[in-house]
Amino acid sequence: MPLDHEAIAEQVFVALADPTRRGILAELAAGGPATATDLAARLPITRQAIAKHLVLLSEAGLVTAEPGERRRVRYRLRSEPMRVAQQFLGALARDWDGPLDALKKHLDQ
Repeated sequence: MPLDHEAIAEQVFVALADPTRRGILAELAAGGPATATDLAARLPITRQAIAKHLVLLSEAGLVTAEPGERRRVRYRLRSEPMRVAQQFLGALARDWDGPLDALKKHLDQ
């Protein structure tokens, strides 16, 4: 079954719409894999709230859960869904380049 790139991009955009989730992703990018407890120590949000956000980020494919020591789950960034979203935005931008250039030329005349 082929991947639905538009659906993947939509999940990424929904996940990125929340500033707390963007903060979690930024922390994972800066500090590497971490548990919800690790993230709660670095962010102004409870571990329980972080865990809920991690579920959504995981469903969007932006993080993956991996077993850690003593049954602690560590979360790691996944870049592929973000690349799909970037490609989606790139295609939209290309679709707008021609009409916007034509409008600019028309307005400059």
